[in-house]
Order: sequence, then structure tokens, then C-alpha cells
Amino acid sequence: MRTLYQPNVNEINLSTVLYALSDPIRLDIIKSLAKAGEQACSHIEIPVPNSTLSHHYKVLRESGVTHTRIEGTQRFISLRNDDLNVRFPGLLAAILQGLET
Repeated sequence: MRTLYQPNVNEINLSTVLYALSDPIRLDIIKSLAKAGEQACSHIEIPVPNSTLSHHYKVLRESGVTHTRIEGTQRFISLRNDDLNVRFPGLLAAILQGLET
């Protein structure tokens, strides 16, 4: 099994994070994760084809916004709240608050 690229905290770049958060589908994923916590990728209800969803998960993971944990044949995705707050304090909270309005 290949390993998934997930940047270390010091490798998370602001422009990459902002790019990852610039897409409405990825914002829906973030909103779902913020509300429910870690979820299996297959349980997040977003009405797009699986290949498109996989692409969005990859962008979020490689930007450092999410963490993917593999267990058996399932992948579990979670927000990297603590890591993002270390690099960019309050950024994710501000974005999530903006999504509520």
C-alpha cells in the first residue's frame, strides 16, 4: 500500500491552505468534519462522483487542512485543527464561522 502525503506542521503553507478552502465542495467537507468530527470518507454526504470527491480529499490532505487515517480498507478523515492553529491562529475558526452565516 502506498503512503499518503500529509505535510508536517512546519510545511503547511498559507496560500496552499487558502487555495484548498476556496472551493465550495471542499468547504462542505470541512463543515461536515467540523460538525461531526472524524468520519469515514465514504460517509460524508456530498452529491458529486466518487472520483471528484477523492480529488477534493487529496487537495485538503496535501494542503494540511485534513488528516487521513487508513484502517483496513477504509480511510478516515479529520480536521487538523491544532496544527492549523499553530501555523495560522484562528484561521479555520474564522472560516467556519463565516460558513454559518
